[in-house]
Amino acid sequence: MANSVYNQSLKRQWLFQQVAIYGLLVALGALFALPFVWLVSTSLKIDSQLFVMPPIWIPDPIKWNNYRKALGYIPFWLYFKNTLTITVPSTIGMLVSSSLVAYGFARIQWPGRDVVFILVLATMMLPYQVTMIPLFIVFRNLGWIGTFKPLILPSFFGGPFYIFLLRQFYLTLPMELSDAAKIDGCSELGIYRRIILPLSKPALSTVALFSIMAYWNDFLAPLIYLEDDSKYTLALGLQQFQRQFGMEWAMLMATSVVITLPIIVLFFLTQKTFVQGIALTGMKG
Repeated sequence: MANSVYNQSLKRQWLFQQVAIYGLLVALGALFALPFVWLVSTSLKIDSQLFVMPPIWIPDPIKWNNYRKALGYIPFWLYFKNTLTITVPSTIGMLVSSSLVAYGFARIQWPGRDVVFILVLATMMLPYQVTMIPLFIVFRNLGWIGTFKPLILPSFFGGPFYIFLLRQFYLTLPMELSDAAKIDGCSELGIYRRIILPLSKPALSTVALFSIMAYWNDFLAPLIYLEDDSKYTLALGLQQFQRQFGMEWAMLMATSVVITLPIIVLFFLTQKTFVQGIALTGMKG
C-alpha cells in the first residue's frame, strides 16, 4: 500500500514537472513569435487601425490588397531573382569549401594542423568592419564592383564558423571507417566523398541553413558592392521601399512578411535535421 502511494506521488510529481516545462516552453515560444504575429497583423490592416490604443490584433476588415500593392511598388520578382542568384551559388560554395577544409583539420594528420586551425578560428574575432575597406579596395582593383562576384566568390574559400562546426562533427565519426577505406585502396578524396559526406547530412544541412539565412538577409555587403538598381537584392529593395514609401506602414510590413516567409518555411521543413546537426556538432571538441 505504501509503495502504491509513493508511486502515485512520484507520478504526480513527474506530471507536474512535465506540465511546468511544456508550459514554460509554450510561453517562451509565444513571446518569441509575438513580433512576427504583430508583423503579419499589421500587414493586413487599414491605415486607421495601425496606431490605435489598445492595439488591434485581428484586423477588421482584412486587407489582403496590401500585399498586391506593396509588391507592385518595387520590382519584387527581379530582386527575388537577384537574391537567389547570390544565395544559391554562395551556399554551394560555402558547403564545398568549408567541408573540405574541415575534413583536413579533423581527419588528416599534418604538421602544424592545430596551429593553423587556431589561426582560422582567430579570424572570427575580426569584425567585418575591420576588413571591409581592404576587401573593397581588392575587389575594386579586380573590377568586380557593381557585379555579384564580391558577394559569391568569397564563399568558395570557406567560413571559419562553418569549418569549426563541420570539424566538430567529423571528430565524432570513428577513424576506423577511414582506416578500413585506406586498406581497400581509397584515397583521402574518395574517403571524403564516399564515407564522410553521406554521414554528414545533418551537419551539412545545418551549415546550409545558416548560409542561406546569412546570404538571404545580407544587407551591408550588397549595399557596398552593388551600384545598379537592377542588381538589388530583397534586403536592399526593402530599404528602398522604406525610403520612398516610409509612411505606408501596412505595405511595408506586407513586404517584410513576404521576404521573411521563405526562410521561416525552410526552417520548419528542415527543423528536425537542423536540431540534430546542432546537437551532433557539439559532442566532441
